Amino acid sequence: MGQIAEANPEKWKDRPYHRRWLMGQADNLFNFFEGAIINPKGGFFELNLDGSVPKADNPVRGIHVTCRMIHCFAIAHLLGRPGAWDIVDHGMTFLWNRHRDTEHGGYFWRVDDNGPVDASKQGYGHAFVLLAASSAKAVGHPLADELLADITAVINNRFWEDAHGAIAEEFERDWSAKDGGTYRGQNCNMHLTEALMAAFEVTGERDYLAKAERIADLIINRKAAELSFRVPEHFDADWTVDQDYDGDQMFRPSGSTPGHWLEWARLVLQLWTLGGRKHDWMPEAAKALFFQSMALGWDRDRGGFVYTIGWDNAVSRAFKLWWPMAEGAGAAHFLNEHAFGDFHEESYRKIWDTIARHFVDRENGGWHQQLSEDMKPEAELFPTRDDIYHALQACLIPLFPADGSLTKMIAEHGAAL
Repeated sequence: MGQIAEANPEKWKDRPYHRRWLMGQADNLFNFFEGAIINPKGGFFELNLDGSVPKADNPVRGIHVTCRMIHCFAIAHLLGRPGAWDIVDHGMTFLWNRHRDTEHGGYFWRVDDNGPVDASKQGYGHAFVLLAASSAKAVGHPLADELLADITAVINNRFWEDAHGAIAEEFERDWSAKDGGTYRGQNCNMHLTEALMAAFEVTGERDYLAKAERIADLIINRKAAELSFRVPEHFDADWTVDQDYDGDQMFRPSGSTPGHWLEWARLVLQLWTLGGRKHDWMPEAAKALFFQSMALGWDRDRGGFVYTIGWDNAVSRAFKLWWPMAEGAGAAHFLNEHAFGDFHEESYRKIWDTIARHFVDRENGGWHQQLSEDMKPEAELFPTRDDIYHALQACLIPLFPADGSLTKMIAEHGAAL
């Protein structure tokens, strides 16, 4: 795609057709998930690629799936989508009654009909519990306040490390150290930053915002800035970067993940607006993160963002996932609103062109979650479809002002959609 040719080009997000197309994509995502995801025994199914329900008698439910469904259908309820409240209520009941550890406190990572399958306490999962609680409070769910108070206490008392301004990664069920307790990761802290901002918006309690600012300062203003705004993923207990770490390919792959640079670009700008725009480093960091993502992570020949790159900037995992595309669209929108320029608008259009051509699954509905390097659907890393969160937010974020979380913006501006 060449440079934008129009004089004073209009942003795509301001064009009525583009806005209708985005809402149509959001509707398609809701349609794909809502009819089949409810497990009558509690929680949500992880669907087959065609949207059907797996035949397993006792499927495992991961906490991040539970929480993301609550969050996304809270968004649907705020938009006025019939039936969304029942899905929020179903998820909240399961989260409170089945994921919550009533003996030791905190929330189980994975459960089935018989109880915990993986009883570990993961920072990543607890970040999404906070997001789910905040979104449930935004729609007035009766369990929201109790859940919000409980998860806040767990994060403050068990995970938060004030000396560093970030959270620890994981614990055993009884809160003893897991795997030596030496690993620290940016991924859970990034998602906690999103959740802390949402909690601040629904409560007005500034401690949430202060914690989000400290995490962003540690990971982006210090650690990423030292590495030319390539975000390091893995650290030791003292938050020294571990460039040789290689763990779980889904949650802790080696190298660096350009999709997270994009996610941080949006979150840093959102944090800047919520914090009164007093941190001058944030807009420049957001621009640098996005630029590096496009320069090092975008496949110029085939399109799409590669999954990981090494510290020599060479591509280490060349397949393409849906969520970096979604985060790229959201980041480009935020940058267009706060630092408009041809590069950001051109990138916004390029990302959506690629999503429309390659990632939207016109046969089954929803989006393909994984494509090969040459943009063919595959399912090695994601054999099921369990996530509406990234794609849905990408479709809806450009429809609202870039001044806060999606739930807050819908609550304030939804009538003008």
